[in-house]
Amino acid sequence: MTIETEAPRPKDWIMAIAPYVPGRSTTDDGRKVAKLSSNENPLGTSEAARAGFTAHVRDLERYPDAGAAALREKIAAHYGLDPARVIYGTGSDEVLHLVAGAYAGAGDEVIFVRYGFAVYEIATRRVGAVPVIAPDKDYATDVDAVLAAVTDRTRIVFVANPNNPTGTYTAKAEIARLHAGLPKSVMLVLDQAYAEYLEDADDDGGLELAKSEPNVLITRTFSKIHGLAAERIGWGYASAAAVDAMHRIRAPFNVTTAGQTAAIAALGAKTFIENSRAHNIRWRNWLVEEIGKLGNAGLRVVPSKANFLLVLFEGSLTAETTYNALMDHGYIVRWLPGQKLGHGLRITIGTEEEMLGLVAALRDIVAQNTGELA
Repeated sequence: MTIETEAPRPKDWIMAIAPYVPGRSTTDDGRKVAKLSSNENPLGTSEAARAGFTAHVRDLERYPDAGAAALREKIAAHYGLDPARVIYGTGSDEVLHLVAGAYAGAGDEVIFVRYGFAVYEIATRRVGAVPVIAPDKDYATDVDAVLAAVTDRTRIVFVANPNNPTGTYTAKAEIARLHAGLPKSVMLVLDQAYAEYLEDADDDGGLELAKSEPNVLITRTFSKIHGLAAERIGWGYASAAAVDAMHRIRAPFNVTTAGQTAAIAALGAKTFIENSRAHNIRWRNWLVEEIGKLGNAGLRVVPSKANFLLVLFEGSLTAETTYNALMDHGYIVRWLPGQKLGHGLRITIGTEEEMLGLVAALRDIVAQNTGELA
C-alpha cells in the first residue's frame, strides 16, 4: 500500500466554484442601514405566518415531519396539484441542487443564460457537470440562443422567470417554444421564485407544463412575497419519477417544524399577498419614473416584473461609485461584478420611506458626480 504524504485534495470542479456572495446587511464601517440588496419583502410577513412560527416554541426537541405532509397537502390544494409530486427544500436553492444532483454529473452539460441566478453555476459545478452559458438578448432570456446551445451532452436547462438579477420576463409562448425545442431527455427547470409578483395575465404556463410533462420542474420559494426568508423554505413540482429521484438525495428533516407551519399559514394570507403585490407594482413603477428623471446621467433601467430593478450605468457615473455613495447615504443595494454586472446595481423595492430616501440620495449623487440636477 502506498502511503500518501499530502493532505486530502478537494475535487477540481469544486475548487472551480465561485462561492455565492449574499446581499450585504451592513456598511463597511458596520452600520446597519436600509437593506435593499436581497429582494426581501418590505412589508415583512403576515401575522398568520408569524403565529404559525411561534406556535412551536415548545417543540424544539422533536424532529420535524420528514415528509412535510401537511405542507405538501396545503401547497397541492392551493395550486391544484398532486401532493405526492411536491418536492420541498431548504429554500428553492436546495431544490435546484437536488435536480442537478439527480440528473447531471461529470461530463454532462447544464445550460443557463448569461446574467442568470448564481446558484445555477454552483449547482452545476458541484456535481462535476459543465456550465454552458447562453448569450442574452438585452439582459433577457434568448430562447433561440438556449436551443442553439443544446448538444447530446445537455442534461438540464435552468431558466428563471422573472430572471434574477435582471428582472426580465419570458412570455408564456416563448417558454412553450423553449420546451418544445428541447429533447425529451433534457430537464427544463423553471425557477419561479418571483412568480407571485406577476399579474395573472403574465402566467408563463410553467406550472401547467410541470403537471403534464415529465421533463419539466418548477421551483418556488416562501422567501420572497411570503416574507419567510429567515426560515428558508422552498418547493418544486415535477413528475413522480423526478420527485422520487430528488428525494433519494434530499437531506432528511430539511424543513423545520415552525417553518412548515408558518408556510402553511402564509399560503392562506391572501390579503397580505395582494397588498405585497400592489405595493411592489406601485413603488417599482414609481422608481422607474424617478430614475428616468435623472437627466443625462446615463442610467438605464432594465424592464422588470420582479420585486427589484437592475439599473445600468452607461455614462460617466459608475455603478461602483454609486454603490459606495448610497452606502454612505444609508442604503445598501446589490453591486454584482462577480456576475459580470459591474456596470449595474440591483435595487430591491423597499418601503415607501426607503424609496423616497433612496431617490433623494440618487439625485444628490448624480448632482455631485455629473453636475446635473434632476
